[in-house]
Amino acid sequence: MAHSLKFEKESVQTSERVKCVDLHSSKPWVLAAVYSGNICIWNYHSQKIEKSFKVTESPVRSAKFIERENWIVVGADDGLLRVYNCDTMEMIKEIEAHTDYIRCLAIHPTLPYVLSASDDKLIKLWDWEKGWICSRVFEGHGHYVMQAAFDPKALNTFASASLDGTIKIWNMDSGSLDFTLDAHSKGINCIEYFMAGDKPFLISGSDDFTAKVWDYEAKSCVQELEGHTHNVTAIGVHPELPIIMTCSEDGTVRVWDKTSYRLENTLEYGLERVWTVAYVKDSSKVVLGCDKGTVVVNISGSHGSDAAADV
Repeated sequence: MAHSLKFEKESVQTSERVKCVDLHSSKPWVLAAVYSGNICIWNYHSQKIEKSFKVTESPVRSAKFIERENWIVVGADDGLLRVYNCDTMEMIKEIEAHTDYIRCLAIHPTLPYVLSASDDKLIKLWDWEKGWICSRVFEGHGHYVMQAAFDPKALNTFASASLDGTIKIWNMDSGSLDFTLDAHSKGINCIEYFMAGDKPFLISGSDDFTAKVWDYEAKSCVQELEGHTHNVTAIGVHPELPIIMTCSEDGTVRVWDKTSYRLENTLEYGLERVWTVAYVKDSSKVVLGCDKGTVVVNISGSHGSDAAADV
């Protein structure tokens, strides 16, 4: 059970405000996108910065590894999408993607696709095998689109979350909207798919200080996670460990049991607001990005058949 897990702060890299983190699945690397316009790769084994450079004078709000191509893709407030070689940090592509801030990038698990979500209220689908063409534009949100997430079960479907308070489910093939959930009383900052047993769920985090779990097939809210005292900024549902992590501007990360939704732990590392969380399959590490830096947390203990190997 989740309550037997231990959360041990392993290392901290202090920096300016970190808006996005990503964890490499085979190298001891954390990719961090910083509000100052920099990105850096931090080696959590050696505790050293491996690579760091200025992308733009604007804040960088999203940066992701595309491991199968050995790339990093970056989205910034200048509306540009940039692609870099992971080893040389040479820029491979620069695209005028949006007319406003890029809030989020999502990498498709199997297909050569990236989704970008923006304050221009649009979500765009990019196909890197076709020279990074924009193959679809998804329009329908009434406010900034804060996050998009691919459905891991239905690979032609994704969800988006917006400050308009709705979750929208889209068909990637047709470009059409499947349905809308009027999800929160205030803006939604984050969304994620997860499996509990054989059943798929969505979880959303909002400026109403709550996270909500959705049976999206039934279009119903099955649980509300309450207790944060400020906006919920990011959500992580670990692929092996039986936990949900909700991050907030209140400076805490709350850890919930994935099945019972019971609060199991509250983590606080003194790095002020928590903006982002990352994890990978087959690893017991979780990375958090905050106002004052990045922290790597190692999760250990007994968790039954959901045991995760360390990287």
